[in-house]
Amino acid sequence: MGAAGATALVLVFGRLAARTTRDGGPYVYVQEAFGDLTAFLMAWGYWIGFWGAIPVVAIGFVGYLGFFFPIVAQSVVAQALSALALIAVLTLINVRGLKEMSTVQIGMTLLKIVPLLAIIGAAALFGSAYNLPAFNPSNKPILPQLAAVTLITLWPFTGFEAAATSAGSIRNPERTIPRALAAAIVLVAVIYLSASFAVNLLVPPAQLAQSQAPFADAAHVLGPWGGFFVASGALLATAGTLNGIIFTSGQMPMAVAEDGKAPAWMAKLNRGGVPYWSVLLSSVLGAILLFLNYSRGLIGAYTFLLMMATALSLIYYFFCGLAEIKHSWRTSKIWTSVALFGCAYSVFALVGSGIEVSLWGGALMLLGLPLYFVLKPRKAAALNPAS
Repeated sequence: MGAAGATALVLVFGRLAARTTRDGGPYVYVQEAFGDLTAFLMAWGYWIGFWGAIPVVAIGFVGYLGFFFPIVAQSVVAQALSALALIAVLTLINVRGLKEMSTVQIGMTLLKIVPLLAIIGAAALFGSAYNLPAFNPSNKPILPQLAAVTLITLWPFTGFEAAATSAGSIRNPERTIPRALAAAIVLVAVIYLSASFAVNLLVPPAQLAQSQAPFADAAHVLGPWGGFFVASGALLATAGTLNGIIFTSGQMPMAVAEDGKAPAWMAKLNRGGVPYWSVLLSSVLGAILLFLNYSRGLIGAYTFLLMMATALSLIYYFFCGLAEIKHSWRTSKIWTSVALFGCAYSVFALVGSGIEVSLWGGALMLLGLPLYFVLKPRKAAALNPAS
């Protein structure tokens, strides 16, 4: 279901991206459809989502680091410090420049696919259907459980909209971005769904529920070095994902600042072409959220922050869907239907986030309301510099 909903949303974003060459992605789409205030709140929520996404991926990295260093798996302090160190190193790489960031990203992306393919192959040879969990072991109502699972399974697909945030820097973005989005969602769906199913075939459900490194546990069937091989790939995968998230975290504040609705220093570029203040601030706020939630334990902090980051993503996915409906409802029933499905999927998954996540996400988004009116005079000054 996650793949179906994400596919609908990707198609919507592809349509929206084809209509503009401006930087900002979701911010631009919502602004053109619903005006400045709604766009600002969506951009604010989008940015907050990165505060949560940064520690989520760092925690995932630490879970696999504990496979190599048992002290990390046993000590909350060691976990937090390791996650912080990863955030700091990748932030410095991003601040150095786009060339350094992209080199690291390409290398990590290529290397991380190999272990995933190894797990899929291992499941084909050694997997057992007896390891698959029961359809509904708790005997609770299906719909609430499906909503909660939908939110979590959407996580691997989130971030596809990042390709549109730098439209102004991409050659022929009206064609390039929709094609890139379509190719990416198909590739991610095939690889990650296959790999996740493979892990379920290889690891008993009771063990899987407690695992901090599920892919490494699954790889034990490959022999003594299997776990080390796959855990190494997982470290590369999570580090590469975090590298991309940190890069993208600076793009939205930059777009809003260039539009006159955020402090100008957030759009300031260094010699490497990076909005370094926005990147640094995003990483610092992500690190703060990391420490605030580590009292929940590794798995608890990971789950809560993942759900909050995904829930915030769903809000702007919903409004981008509405923006496409506004564009297409008179001219295309097909695209209107696709956008309606994307909106319905977003609401359904958001319901599954639970009360605590919804309250935290809603409260953080509402903090943007007074901020908008404080910063609003900046736009007037930008439009009327002589007055």
